[in-house]
Amino acid sequence: MPFISKDWRSPGEIWVKTDEGWQQLKVLECGKRKRLPSTSEDEENEDIVVQPHCHITIRCTREIAGFNGLGDAVRRLDFRRSVRDRRRFHYICAFLRLLVTAKGIASLPGSVQRLLLQMIEEVAAQVSDSQQNINVLRGLAVQLQDIVNKENQKCWGKPLGSQDLWKNHVKTIQRIQSITSQIEITEPGPEIRPKLHDLPEECIREIILRIADHKDLESSSNAWHLMAAIVSEQRIWRELCRFHFTHNQINFILNKLEYKRLRDVKDWKPIYHELRKRYGVTEDHQYGEVLSLCRYCCCLFWPSAGHPCIVDESPDFKARLEEAGGQLEVSQPITPADFLKYFSL
Repeated sequence: MPFISKDWRSPGEIWVKTDEGWQQLKVLECGKRKRLPSTSEDEENEDIVVQPHCHITIRCTREIAGFNGLGDAVRRLDFRRSVRDRRRFHYICAFLRLLVTAKGIASLPGSVQRLLLQMIEEVAAQVSDSQQNINVLRGLAVQLQDIVNKENQKCWGKPLGSQDLWKNHVKTIQRIQSITSQIEITEPGPEIRPKLHDLPEECIREIILRIADHKDLESSSNAWHLMAAIVSEQRIWRELCRFHFTHNQINFILNKLEYKRLRDVKDWKPIYHELRKRYGVTEDHQYGEVLSLCRYCCCLFWPSAGHPCIVDESPDFKARLEEAGGQLEVSQPITPADFLKYFSL
């Protein structure tokens, strides 16, 4: 006879009902304030901030068996509120673009679909408030419209999953489309100074030097004749090569093109494209902040927030690590595509 206790269907997790449905309490605690127990009756409890983080099972073995849930990971890493962080905005939008496909959204659980659309609606609100990155929102809106038009979610003539859930998805998509269509980039009034055209050429050059994408450079050259003149300067493309590629990589291409010295290079633009075709542009440079994976505790976290690492929580482990000559900070950047590889989609 099987043993049946009060928690025979659950490992004892505490669940809380929210507007998004039932969620585990330990998932909701990430990124929120949590009270510490006081040591005496007169001592006041202090508040601490639990950094957004998520433990990941890298691979399953006989000793370690686990399953990574996409919905829990997104909530633990606080993706929805991170949309408002300009450092994480483009990373999260790249993650959404990978998921918002006609094939991808249909294969996701219903709760993850709802969370995904809520995040895109948050992106729409952020773009509407900031008047920036409207092209990113329009790209997501086009992908969502393709999902509605193609109706690839249907199975035997009916929507895949709950019909009510799919109707709510369509309503959310319509709200996102409405917000996108109503966004108008307004030029600052004549009383607001200085404007871009009022800045000296040195300031415009410094702005151009901080653009890391060659496509954005080409687009800016079409916007204004002064920008076009600055983009055509060799310094711009030389600095772009140095930003994305190492010294050895640049020297290899120069030797391939039979350049003996750097001063012999007259045009750096084709050299940049040769480097890009051979080595590719590192995806990390496209985002202000990239998720990191701690190799000690197998934990995903935002570098700006940190995470509760086993090295910090266990002095014995830290001492053994120092004796062995190990590094105390070993983390690996995780791109949006790499992040999705941890889940069975």
